[in-house]
Parts: sequence; structure tokens; C-alpha cells
Amino acid sequence: RVMFPFVSGIEELREARSVLAEARQEVHARGVTSGPLGVGVMIEVPSAAFTADLLAAECDFLTIGTNDLIQCCLAVDRTDDRVSDLYEPLHPAIVRTLRLIARAARRRSIPLAVCGEMAADPIVLALLVGLGVTEFSMAPTAIPLANQALRRLRARDAETLAARTLRARTAAE
Repeated sequence: RVMFPFVSGIEELREARSVLAEARQEVHARGVTSGPLGVGVMIEVPSAAFTADLLAAECDFLTIGTNDLIQCCLAVDRTDDRVSDLYEPLHPAIVRTLRLIARAARRRSIPLAVCGEMAADPIVLALLVGLGVTEFSMAPTAIPLANQALRRLRARDAETLAARTLRARTAAE
């Protein structure tokens, strides 16, 4: 599989796919054959999130880069001590954006992954499952705890959690 990062919209995806097709033709002309290649995008900017349905229509999978998406959506630098306390993964805007992307993937029946710190948080992991995320990427040290949390999780409970979270008006709620 090939995933294109920081795609802002369908035009960039199409251009990237075109370049990939040219590269595959060049390799094929050299006598090297290859099978099908899944193509996806990393959704890291609001424009990609808001056009996730368009991107999903031309992708084999979607991945959400939560760290950058949260920073861009909330206009906050998580590494800047002056504003890092405003970095809030459970901000209603973020949760609703995640739902928007999950719906786009579900409507096209393509896998949806999350890459970022949200995937490593066992409590947030339940929310992500409830929203429809099917794959997770995290630091190797976070895998045992995430694995344990997933084994204890029931899909119905995750869906209930997601529904409750989507009704919340603040991150604290």
C-alpha cells in the first residue's frame, strides 16, 4: 500500500496517483512486474477532513493523522508551552470531524486507520472504535496497553460511548 501525506484535496490526490502510475509504468518497462497497489491518504488538515467523502471515493483506505489534524483544527501548537494546554483531542470539533471522516470511509466500505497519540490512549481508543475506526498505528511501547483495552471492549459499548461523546458540548463533558 502507498499512503500520501498532507493531501489537502482531491486535486492533490489525483496528481499523486498520476505520478505513482508513471513510476509504476517505468518500473514495468524495466521488466519488473507488480500486483495491485492500494492507495490511500493521511488526513491531517481540515480541508482533507471536510472532503473525506471525495477522497474516499478515490482511495482504497484512509488514515487520520490525529496529531496534525488536532493542531490544524484548533490552531494550537502542542509543543509550545504557552498554548499547549489548548491542545484537546476530545474537543467537540475534533470528535465531530472524526465522525465525518469515519462516515466517509464507512460509506465507501474502505478501512479507516488512526495514527497518532489518540490511538495510544485506551479511553480514547474506545471512542475511536465506536466511531468506526478499524486500524490503529502507535508507538510500539503503547501496543500492550492498547491491546489489553481492545480485548476488554465490546463493540456496542464503544458505539454507546461514541454517541454520548458526540452529544457533549465540551471536552470535559
